[in-house]
Amino acid sequence: PRMKGNLLRLVGPGLLVAATGVGAGDLATGAFSGAQLGLAVLWAVVVGAFLKFVLTEGLARWQIATGETLLKGAVTRLGPVVKFGFGIYLVGWSFFVGAALISACGVTAHALVPVFDDPTTGKIVFGIALSLLGMALALMGGYRLFEKVMSVAIGIMFVTVVVTAVMLKPAWGQVAMGTLVPSIPQLDGAGLVWTVALMGGVGGTLTVLCYGYWIREEGRDGPESMRIVRIDLGIGYAVTMFFGLAMVVIGSMIKVDGRGASLVVDLAAKLEEPLGAFGRWAFLIGAFGAVFSSLLGVWQAVPYLFADYLGLVGGKREGRLDPKQVTKSRPYRAYLVLLAVVPMVGLFMKFREVQKYYAVIGALFIPMLALVLLVLNGRKALVGRWRNAWTTSLVLILALALFLLLGYFDIRRRFG
Repeated sequence: PRMKGNLLRLVGPGLLVAATGVGAGDLATGAFSGAQLGLAVLWAVVVGAFLKFVLTEGLARWQIATGETLLKGAVTRLGPVVKFGFGIYLVGWSFFVGAALISACGVTAHALVPVFDDPTTGKIVFGIALSLLGMALALMGGYRLFEKVMSVAIGIMFVTVVVTAVMLKPAWGQVAMGTLVPSIPQLDGAGLVWTVALMGGVGGTLTVLCYGYWIREEGRDGPESMRIVRIDLGIGYAVTMFFGLAMVVIGSMIKVDGRGASLVVDLAAKLEEPLGAFGRWAFLIGAFGAVFSSLLGVWQAVPYLFADYLGLVGGKREGRLDPKQVTKSRPYRAYLVLLAVVPMVGLFMKFREVQKYYAVIGALFIPMLALVLLVLNGRKALVGRWRNAWTTSLVLILALALFLLLGYFDIRRRFG
């Protein structure tokens, strides 16, 4: 029991940040990429997981080297555009992502428990209930309860989806080839677009910043913690990578159309033919585990960002952020309640045009994060021996280029 507890504690934050970044959109991207391009693009999932590992490791390295969150480093050192722009971005991101998560939870829960004749009613009722449940867990249980609930959801998500992929009996030689040998089918068409999208659909965007707060909950704040952080992140993103690989395999063998949670539910229904009712239910349970763990992770962690940001713009730069005090503070709790409640209006309204513009802004977060890490972690005066190695800088430049390309494709797809 002690060894098990130590292992869970070791890999906890890495699994949390990786799973929080996997929502219905990421499931759909993996499945649709597999349907469009087959197994040849499995390598893109591996590259995407590695790039997010490097970004998150850089964030943790800054925090361990300076004793500051990366948010504090960016807000206090990179000028007023970052200082005030981040607040606007955070509020907008919270609303639209919150609305998408509540809707996805409602859709998948109704597919699991279809007690309502009208799917829209099911989506609304379940979405509201699960949002409030996530809020209650974050308010009452704190980080430890959150960690335990998330570990169960992540386990269900991983096991059921990977088992589903194995049960479909793909051609394992092609799986190995697609994972190890980079190639892009239909390079002159949609192949490049979906391959880059697949890289971007591993491990989240803004939620990557939350890792810094979770490692503080674990007391990882000294140089001796860096090795544990790297192991933790390696395991977390490996789990996400296998999950992404499984989704591409499933998508390559079961053809579906649509987007987001509706595509995931349609995929589950089509799995019933080759795998029977068990396969359908197993996949639905895994998909629900994915979207609910994402909602719970966002509900618990994003209020950290708001409370930290509010303290920074209010001039409270001295001292170190104590996460145990922050989770009990008024800014944290108020933002958590607003995050869980206000986006519920998205269940009753359509925001397609607004979301279209906001999705474009959202696509630029990861390249901006790569740029911040290149600037801040590239200065020996700030981070000392933890400065970026030349290989790390090269990978960050690659991430910057790839995710800017993804942003360009997103803009062209939505406005072209």
